[in-house]
Amino acid sequence: MATTRRPTPQLPRKVRIGDKQYSVEIVESMRHKAQTGRVHYEDKKIEVATHSNTSGRRFDPDEVNATFWHELVHAILHDMGNPLYHNEAFVARFSRRLSQAIRTARF
Repeated sequence: MATTRRPTPQLPRKVRIGDKQYSVEIVESMRHKAQTGRVHYEDKKIEVATHSNTSGRRFDPDEVNATFWHELVHAILHDMGNPLYHNEAFVARFSRRLSQAIRTARF
């Protein structure tokens, strides 16, 4: 029985944070070990990986989506001048809840 892979979720190409416009780039994998995404503040760019750079495993769409929200939270906090943008534990907890709220929202 063949398994069906869910496609990579559709992420925005651009997003405005404060007065800055960030591009969003989906990349196969990140350069640094165990990273799944990254914000480049100076370049105003958010990168999100589709594959692990350690195992080569393809991330499922929910993981890719969660990474996008995680990196977006970093960028928002940075734009606000809030030092919590450095706090991985806080960003992970907040973005997990944000991603869940958006994923389960019903209109």
